[in-house]
Amino acid sequence: MLKKTPLRLAVAAVCTLLASGSAQAHFQLVYTPEVNVTKAGDHAVKLIFWHPFENGHVMDMGEPLEFYAVHRGEKIDLKSTLSPITFKGSENSAAAYDGTLTLKRSGDYVMVVVPEPYYEESEDIYIQQITKSYVNRNEIPTDWMDAQGLKTEIVPLNRPTNIVAGSTFTGRVLSEGEPVAGAEIEIEYMAAEPDMANNQPQEPTASPMPGGAIVAISDENGYFTFGVPKAGFWGFAALGSGPDKKYQDKELSQDAVLWVRAYDVK
Repeated sequence: MLKKTPLRLAVAAVCTLLASGSAQAHFQLVYTPEVNVTKAGDHAVKLIFWHPFENGHVMDMGEPLEFYAVHRGEKIDLKSTLSPITFKGSENSAAAYDGTLTLKRSGDYVMVVVPEPYYEESEDIYIQQITKSYVNRNEIPTDWMDAQGLKTEIVPLNRPTNIVAGSTFTGRVLSEGEPVAGAEIEIEYMAAEPDMANNQPQEPTASPMPGGAIVAISDENGYFTFGVPKAGFWGFAALGSGPDKKYQDKELSQDAVLWVRAYDVK
């Protein structure tokens, strides 16, 4: 995690930087292709730990510790809907999960996954990406703006199911409900969306830019802003923002991940 220097805090709120580090950003997905729906019923969801911008390496997921949705403030357990699958990326295949979200009343459904920490051998650390994504039924806002009481999370200040491509997105990084200053937020475009039927990526619609991962830094109140240049799914990962720093006697990066959907104005 980056140090909270005055310079970084001064530019954090609106600055987006190209980091010199690796473009191979780990991102936990809680993916369903349609996030604005009108009909009640079951919607298929995939949980994949992947590098979706590069359409790259897929990591094995252990059984999630928690998988649930929040609707009108009520927690709906979804863990019983999970079934293991193998997701075949462009470079390798890895363990992932299918799940089901059942929509009933109108409003927001905030899906949350708390995964088992993943051991990244190349860095000798564990990674746990506590992830939120959203589905809305009938355009009625109910829950999207609320913190969910997670160990760490990104709270959106723009409605996450209909960001306008070319506008900005602002989020706030929290750890145990308190703002995180100087958090490093990696930003990822889902260039290759999962093929729901075949458990593999669709054709990529974009390629990573030169210069490494896209990174923003939160300000002294935990806020960051990113200019969203393209329609599609965008992920934000606040690295090491959680309170837990160790797992099985090794370093733990407990990250907060948020996914939003942007659309072109037609």
